[in-house]
Amino acid sequence: MPCPFCNPAPEDIVAANDICYARYDIHPVSPGHLLVIPFRHVESYFDTTDEERVAIARLIDDCRALTDRNRHPDGYNIGVNVGEAAGQNVMHVHIHFIPRYRGDAPGEHEGGVRGVLPCKSD
Repeated sequence: MPCPFCNPAPEDIVAANDICYARYDIHPVSPGHLLVIPFRHVESYFDTTDEERVAIARLIDDCRALTDRNRHPDGYNIGVNVGEAAGQNVMHVHIHFIPRYRGDAPGEHEGGVRGVLPCKSD
């Protein structure tokens, strides 16, 4: 099966630089949920080059500016799943850029990265 991230359709690209691109997640957890993806097929964040990591960080900043302008969220979660045990289901590294909105999760601190293991979120 071909990699769904290796040949993005131009109309799916929301923002990009020479090394990576951003597209909306097809299964968003909140309005404006983006994925930041290197053009080069690489499975793990830990296998990316220093140049790719810098480009990813810069594109995350661009995604924030775009999302702040268009959606006005109250916060953000930024994260990457590495390996099947961590929930990675497309084996091409991608960083989740998730806008957060007050009240989008129950409880004062629910929905943060510590909630990745609900039994350990306290």
